[in-house]
Amino acid sequence: MAHVVIVGAGQAGAACAAKLRALGFAGQVTIIGEESAPPYQRPPLSKAYLLGEMEEERLWLRSAEFYADQGISLRLGAKVEGIDTAARVVTVGGEAVGFDELVLTTGSVPRRLPAAVGGDLGGVYTVRTLADVDAMRGEFVSGRRLVIVGGGYIGLEAAAVGAKLGLDVTVLEMAPRILQRVAAPETSDFFRALHGAHGVKILESTGLERLLGEGRVTGVRLLDGRDLPADFVIAGVGIVPATGLAEAAGIVIDNGIATDEMGRTSAPHVWAAGDCASFPWKGGRLRLESVGNAIDMAEAVAENIFGAGRAYEAKPWFWSDQYDCKLQIAGLNTGYDRIVTRKGEGEAVSFWYYRGAELLAVDAMNDSRAYMVGKRLIEMGKSPAPEVVGDVSVELKGLLKA
Repeated sequence: MAHVVIVGAGQAGAACAAKLRALGFAGQVTIIGEESAPPYQRPPLSKAYLLGEMEEERLWLRSAEFYADQGISLRLGAKVEGIDTAARVVTVGGEAVGFDELVLTTGSVPRRLPAAVGGDLGGVYTVRTLADVDAMRGEFVSGRRLVIVGGGYIGLEAAAVGAKLGLDVTVLEMAPRILQRVAAPETSDFFRALHGAHGVKILESTGLERLLGEGRVTGVRLLDGRDLPADFVIAGVGIVPATGLAEAAGIVIDNGIATDEMGRTSAPHVWAAGDCASFPWKGGRLRLESVGNAIDMAEAVAENIFGAGRAYEAKPWFWSDQYDCKLQIAGLNTGYDRIVTRKGEGEAVSFWYYRGAELLAVDAMNDSRAYMVGKRLIEMGKSPAPEVVGDVSVELKGLLKA
């Protein structure tokens, strides 16, 4: 009987296993994960779960009964020590587990502040796993001082939680503006104003020299010489693909585990999907860090294991919740040279990214209609004229028919 082993018990791993069963795969399916929890959603960790508005069981992607009913073996709290691609074996806790097909859905790991600048002090956290958030939840007490290093989406989501719970929150961003790597100045301006209205202090063009404290963090020293007090610190300085296992097995790495358009790696019978994997995209390679990509790529891999021969076509979308604002993003804005602003109802607004006459992406704040229309336009390869998009007298739905 054929055996598919999936290394990584996150969104991609769970999606791949479920899709295999939905397609009628009757062989063995084993998911191996380092965490003790069954596959769960990560996005709510820095939002509803951290706020205490969601219990752990509601994070789970599927019930424990689902895996049993589907004949999917979950090996949790188990670390894969190595992969022998020639023998088709993975080693788990000293045990050799054979596979006919192997899927790597190892995800990504957070960058940490170096120990040389105090990153190993107590009270310094990252936001990636259930254990990370469980470890820091007790720190969120009204009146305490939280310093967040990094003004990306994870850092800003944590800042929103801190502000809502009554903490004194400061965000440090080394770049000239928050969200600089991922969004237009208009989106940065929107979220800077939103956080300011909730009392969060955002310090841009501000670098960290080191964390202060003996054993536990008590403050931060900035590159300009200022010291800021801190009861705890969150590092939101990005993530990197978890490629160590693949690299040690001799699998080609190129901005993640390199796959072809079907999701195959350089090793026969070994596939990859999700945050850890890069794939061909418009003459180059792309790696996406998103729930949508994790699910869609993993399901494409499952189909291709089943012999579909279907090239994966990414349809990028993302979201972020901060306070009462839902940001929804469609497309990729790389290479944009123009932003068109479209006002929605009330405080809703959307920013449309163009390169020349081509629509690349949309950032929609509390404007689900703009997001949905923009997403469909991008996926259809349609680019309405920028002046038409900016004209609020033009119905959004009409753009799909033009």
